[in-house]
Amino acid sequence: YGAGGQSQMYVYHHEEDESTYRLVDTSRPQRPIHHKPRGRLMQIKIRRDRERREQRKMGGRQQAPMRKNREKERRSKRNYRSYHYDRNPPQLRARAPTVNVKSNWKMVREILFQELSKLNYSPGRPEDLFVCGSVGYYDVRKEKSVSVKFPQKLAKCDRVFHTVSTSDDPIIRRLAKVHYDTCKMFATDSVLATLMTCIRSRYSWDIIVQRVSDCLFFDKRDESRFDYLTVDETAKEPPQDEGGINSPQNLAVEATYINQNLSQQMLMSVPGAPCMLKLKESNPFAEKDSESIASVIYRYRKFTLKDGSGLVVRCKHDSVLPPTSHGQQPDQFIDIKALNEWDPKYSGGNHYDWRKNLDRQRGAVFATELKNNSCKIAKWAMTAVLAGSASIKFGYVSRFNPRDSSSHQILGIQTERPDKLASQLSLDVTNAWGILHAIIDYCRELDPGKYLIMKDPNKPLMRIYEVPEDEFDSSGDSEGVSDGYQSDDKGSD
Repeated sequence: YGAGGQSQMYVYHHEEDESTYRLVDTSRPQRPIHHKPRGRLMQIKIRRDRERREQRKMGGRQQAPMRKNREKERRSKRNYRSYHYDRNPPQLRARAPTVNVKSNWKMVREILFQELSKLNYSPGRPEDLFVCGSVGYYDVRKEKSVSVKFPQKLAKCDRVFHTVSTSDDPIIRRLAKVHYDTCKMFATDSVLATLMTCIRSRYSWDIIVQRVSDCLFFDKRDESRFDYLTVDETAKEPPQDEGGINSPQNLAVEATYINQNLSQQMLMSVPGAPCMLKLKESNPFAEKDSESIASVIYRYRKFTLKDGSGLVVRCKHDSVLPPTSHGQQPDQFIDIKALNEWDPKYSGGNHYDWRKNLDRQRGAVFATELKNNSCKIAKWAMTAVLAGSASIKFGYVSRFNPRDSSSHQILGIQTERPDKLASQLSLDVTNAWGILHAIIDYCRELDPGKYLIMKDPNKPLMRIYEVPEDEFDSSGDSEGVSDGYQSDDKGSD
């Protein structure tokens, strides 16, 4: 073998360059330190350490309540995420208009709500032209005695509530003649409040406008549901049942019934004591002396607009606070309104159970009502501002049984000032007056005749139609009139 190094068979010759060699790492790459959620992990660690220290201090005696609190926090966070990141919003039915538009009607203007959101106007101090009626003194003892633990049954009253329209009011007719040179617009507080808060409304409504010479009369339609109170109109998922006690129509009737009864039940009824404040002028709508009329004072007020023309509004008060000293004239007029609970388990409005939460979480319960009934409560706030009421008494009225809409209990009373209530609702009073002033300016441009302002049932806008003079005059003609809540026709406009 290889003597003298002559054989080259087993000699190794390196022919490739080692610079092209690479080592492949098949392990999982490490995540950079600054990309790790250290802040979140640190928060969890700090919270666990704090809970352990609290458990050692308590000796393990209150571990179960703490566990329940942690579960409640997790559930609330889960509900927060589901509320704010809901990818499956509820399918709401198409609502029907309060009046079906006929072929002989002419649309003269369409007003988008977004055009009204930045208008502003502030009228001067109103002037009282005429005050009449009689009201009962508010019973403060009843307010203090009612609570969730000691509820009071809502009593049925047999008094008569008058809802006279603008054109049928004899006082407005007389004021229109006496103040013909200065007053050019006439309306009731409920009609004006509907126009001033129109951008909050969801359901359809309609108002009749009659231009006679250079005067405007804003009125409601005969036999309409204009005076009925809505329930959960602005909730995430409004009531949509058909025909049952929880249908929008029946809930509106129930809410109106509750509101009337509560306004009379909270009045003083002490035998032998003065319980009524009677003004010199009596109720102008009383048909006979023996008729039992509901407690109400009507105040006809004049507001001055930009051009100096007067707007006459019929306002009202439900009650008055008793005088603090003998011989003092009472001047603290108030309104009494009812918030009704119809089903505490209904999840469409994220309701609280009043019997469980009203005493300890009244602020949260009231905030939920402000959210679910924003339009209705905003109307109440504006009617109180128009009338000059000192405060509004809100009564929490709940069904005795969720399946029975005829029996109710009063669970509590809450007092709110109109200006504070407007701020809680994010209701700008100057914007409400600006909206009303704009609508009045639109109607001033119209020719003499009869017109209908109707809110679109499914869109944030309203339209002004020119209608024949004899339209809606016949009480027996109900053709084309609906309840304005829902429609069987999905394509209704």
